[in-house]
Amino acid sequence: MFAQFIKRSHSISQCVRFSQSAVNPKPKGLKRILIANRGEIACRVINSAKRMGIETVAVYSSVDKNARHVQMADTAFLLGPAPSANSYLNKEKIIEVALNSGAEGIHPGYGFLSENVEFAEMCQKNNVIFIGPPATAIRDMGIKSTSKAIMLAADVPVVPGYHGDNQDDSFLLEQAKNIGFPVMIKAVRGGGGKGMRISQSESDFMEQLESARRESQKSFSDSVVLIEKYVGNPRHVEVQIFGDTFGNYVYLFERDCSVQRRHQKIIEEAPGPGISDEIRKQLGEAAVRAAKAVQYVGAGTVEFIFDPATQKFYFMEMNTRLQVEHPITEMISNTDLVEWQLRVAGGETLPLSQEQLKLNGHAFEARIYAEDTENNFMPGAGPLHYIHTPSPNSDVRVETGVRSGDEVSVHYDPMIAKLVVWDKDRHSALRKLKYNLSQYNIVGVKTNVDFLMRLCSNEDFIEGNVYTGFIDDHKSDLFPSQRAPDKKLVSTVAAGFIINQINGGNNKLNNDRHSPFNLMDSFRLHSSSLPQQLLTFKVENETYKVKAVPNGVDNLSIDVNDEIFPNVSVLKSDQNSNEVIIDNNGEQMKYRLIVNDNLLSVFTLSGSYQFELEIPAFATGAIGDDSSDAASKVVAPIPGVVEKVNVTEGQSVKSGEPLIILMAMKMEYVIKASRDCVIDKVLFKVGDNVPKGAKLVEFKKE
Repeated sequence: MFAQFIKRSHSISQCVRFSQSAVNPKPKGLKRILIANRGEIACRVINSAKRMGIETVAVYSSVDKNARHVQMADTAFLLGPAPSANSYLNKEKIIEVALNSGAEGIHPGYGFLSENVEFAEMCQKNNVIFIGPPATAIRDMGIKSTSKAIMLAADVPVVPGYHGDNQDDSFLLEQAKNIGFPVMIKAVRGGGGKGMRISQSESDFMEQLESARRESQKSFSDSVVLIEKYVGNPRHVEVQIFGDTFGNYVYLFERDCSVQRRHQKIIEEAPGPGISDEIRKQLGEAAVRAAKAVQYVGAGTVEFIFDPATQKFYFMEMNTRLQVEHPITEMISNTDLVEWQLRVAGGETLPLSQEQLKLNGHAFEARIYAEDTENNFMPGAGPLHYIHTPSPNSDVRVETGVRSGDEVSVHYDPMIAKLVVWDKDRHSALRKLKYNLSQYNIVGVKTNVDFLMRLCSNEDFIEGNVYTGFIDDHKSDLFPSQRAPDKKLVSTVAAGFIINQINGGNNKLNNDRHSPFNLMDSFRLHSSSLPQQLLTFKVENETYKVKAVPNGVDNLSIDVNDEIFPNVSVLKSDQNSNEVIIDNNGEQMKYRLIVNDNLLSVFTLSGSYQFELEIPAFATGAIGDDSSDAASKVVAPIPGVVEKVNVTEGQSVKSGEPLIILMAMKMEYVIKASRDCVIDKVLFKVGDNVPKGAKLVEFKKE
């Protein structure tokens, strides 16, 4: 996949290699590197390293022993158990593996140890090249209060706020009042939205402060926070910078990452829509001043809050690592930033000067997550039964670390892949993004693909009117109340399902005695004398009663909730590609159909649907409903680890009071009481692992 992207930048790469040999004819170079990460970024680094002839060493946790990055690397070493603290955050073990494997450098990717000062220092002490900036730069930029002071000295504009050492609760509250609500409470270390909360008023300040500190301590082992003025409806604009050990610096233009949920990015684009050449130059030069101020080396990103109304921008933070969204910068600048990292770490100069860098076209990146967008983007975990991706080419990149049959683990970030597209202008690139999203089909976990498709169709997004509060302000469009399919689509899906079973049901993913396949014993299209087939589908809270009667060879008359489609023909039902083409009274309808027990996953150009085929009670043995006590208990909405228990048995609580705090997918989730009640039982303690749906707390019955 990545090699195809390289074709478009081949000519400039030839130029780059020639200029390097002229400047530095005998660079030291790197012969073998260790990638201290997992998933798609590990695969991404391995791709570039292999293309450069550099050997790769992977590391993995016990649950990742068969992961894609492990199989791609030249060699791999086990770190330890699944929890990241025992594996991907085990600094000593990673250094040990690097030394034993003969790796000259360590590429940390992003997340995990990528911005860990102590790890960068350990690499230096052990004569292993840390493929990233100096430890001093990580320290200065990682502590937000320090970074603000450095930026002010470097003539980089910053947001008003308090960045001092006094962490007394009452003092911080006074500072917030002086700044003026709303304010942003931010962990001084880290990034990615961790340890970040918005306080709207004095009344909620202490609650938000405690939550930010708790999450910061868990994520970064540091609970110190700063307070900043919250700028309403800003844009999040960031600049990619690069420096080498010879004092050369460049900026590779800006990216807009404004559309976010939970302060985390889900879609990015480059360049920023509506950014003038003059502002682009000002942003780039400010970012370079920031890099020079800390003697930065390697790839980094300077993030700004941008006010569209005033066209002013303010320094927010600097990410001292390669960013998740770096591919869109590569697409518009015809570069390979991982290759740049490896060359700079190997002692070479920057491949290109600022004058040689040219902005070309427009690129989007969509992050595909395992998450429930209807439930506040709740992260998910579980098996990936089936994955179909768009076809990669020079303008479409699919960056992923998983395959069909892999699993999204509760221990790590739930990102499945990144879909990156390029075209000559923004509208063309956006159209290409939406089409390719429709080709990204996943069965096994809920994903945000349909949400991203709706986002791509939103008029304000199409026009580039983006800002950080975009999702909240467009809820009615992005979360429509009616998403059930029309009866015509239901009739075509029923036809596709029936022909699939008659042909052997080869695309079913599981074989279970309760499967609806086993309930269709004698139905044959060629025998009109056979009884009609009765099916009941549930989709998006709608129920569809379906009656199918054979008309002849591969032809059906289908009744959906008393609306009859008299002439439905199956033109194609491909068991290998899972593609189905149905002629419904002269209209050919195409979709992809995956059957998994009684669930039918249907993928169309306009979005996906999950049809639940109702199985008769006599077939399942299910009698009655045991959900009548739902109001007397609280269950885990997601698998995770109990971080804090706020209640005890016999305690009276009010509706909305926090009961238990879970940590899952690197995020904190507060489980609150749904009504006034008295606690009967607390079933888990701090540190316990709980599966999704586990009963956490029981209430005394009224």
